[in-house]
Amino acid sequence: MRKYVIMGIQGSGKGTQSHMLEADLDLVHIGVGDIFRWNVQNHTKIGAQVRRVMAAGELVSDDLVESVVRDRLTQHDWNYGFIIDGFPRNARQAEFFLESYDIDGVIVLDLPDSEVHRRVLNRRLCASCGMDYNLIANSPQIAGKCDMCGGELVTREDDTEEALAVRLRDYHNQTNPVLDIFRRKEYVFVIDAKSPPDVVQEQIRKCLALPPSEQEKPGGADA
Repeated sequence: MRKYVIMGIQGSGKGTQSHMLEADLDLVHIGVGDIFRWNVQNHTKIGAQVRRVMAAGELVSDDLVESVVRDRLTQHDWNYGFIIDGFPRNARQAEFFLESYDIDGVIVLDLPDSEVHRRVLNRRLCASCGMDYNLIANSPQIAGKCDMCGGELVTREDDTEEALAVRLRDYHNQTNPVLDIFRRKEYVFVIDAKSPPDVVQEQIRKCLALPPSEQEKPGGADA
């Protein structure tokens, strides 16, 4: 059973890299941000709390994040392991996590702030089906329309210059203490996230001593 944490500011590719690992290794991707967005879209009580916080560009409280993560992990659908994205975000959450789970590796996707701005401000979300787009590398066939369902593409409420500035400040202030805690276990791997996704994935697998992806294997999809 493999248990990984993937860290990085929004726009660094955490979701993309997690899904690539998930597909090949039978891992369960637990995206804390995805869980919160689901609650917002479905107008739950948690969603109402999160909506107010996200619109202001602030971070959800430790108590709420820990509660959501604890509930998700108790579902035990991760028979072969998990990769968690969006948690922990500060030292308290890191200590809480390590008390309960033996982590096999922490992947840190390193991306300059200038590139974060470029990527995040070009993100779009389908208002109907939730499909993610990036106007730089994954533009829809028809501008403003989802390729899957034809729904309208919108900007996430928290993808604004003002909200991003707050997130970057909080991320930098809180990430170093988290990494200091994880480094005690000597399993933190910093990956250059500026490269194309398949190159980043290859770097991750080498650091974690994992087999190459199906596309990279002899006779794979790209052979």
